[in-house]
Amino acid sequence: MTSRQELIAWVNGLLQTNYTKVEQLGSGAAYCQIMDSIYGDLRLERVKFNANQEYEYVENFKILQNAMTKHKISKPIDPTRLIKCRFQDNFEFLQWLKKHWESYYSGAPYDAVGRRNGKPGGPVDTSRPMSSASSSSVGAYRPRPANRVAGAGRPAGVGARATAMRPGSRTTGAGANAQQLQELNRQIADAKVLIETAEKERDFYFGKLREIEVFIQQAELEADSESDKIAKHIQGILYSTDEGGADDVDVAQEDEYNQVSGTMGELHIDPEETF
Repeated sequence: MTSRQELIAWVNGLLQTNYTKVEQLGSGAAYCQIMDSIYGDLRLERVKFNANQEYEYVENFKILQNAMTKHKISKPIDPTRLIKCRFQDNFEFLQWLKKHWESYYSGAPYDAVGRRNGKPGGPVDTSRPMSSASSSSVGAYRPRPANRVAGAGRPAGVGARATAMRPGSRTTGAGANAQQLQELNRQIADAKVLIETAEKERDFYFGKLREIEVFIQQAELEADSESDKIAKHIQGILYSTDEGGADDVDVAQEDEYNQVSGTMGELHIDPEETF
């Protein structure tokens, strides 16, 4: 198993970056460029190399997933876990990605800086990735110190009029609605990633079942042999449905069992011949 230090050194050497921790790769930008070093056809101008918000991470992983789909890479990934920038999830994915790179990289020189048009590929602070809602609250209203006496040093009534006419008080409701809208947009983006991931996993396992089906159909098995019975049983499972197909398979199994049981019951054992 490759250590984390070796993996980070490999990434920095390939991409001409200065990452120091595996967690920093959770933005997805480095993963996109590693994949580009293999196939050379990713649209890196769309990759957000300075991403520091979750919705930007999601966009980077969409680019990565599209590339994997294009090149028929069946490895299922879970962007919703990777964008949390936790060590274990990104460490495991980076290990797989390095093995994939070693298997398919052509060995040709790769101009990492040129491919990303000189954009800095270094790490961004991913210790606390900001969501759309949290980033919009930067610079928002901050409470004043509680020990300040309200209206001190001002003529009577001025404080009340100033509070009523303060511009910020008019926009508080609008700002809250904007934050809620951005949070909903973030949740929608996360849901889309989950749906895309589920569809890829569905297609992956469907492909495996299809390979089994084709193999059984093409296999040349002797009729009524044990192998033929097993193949038919597997086909029964593959073709079963929720409307009762599975029950049909169970009935067939029960009939076969009863037949064998009946044969055993017809056997006669002479007590004198036993030991």
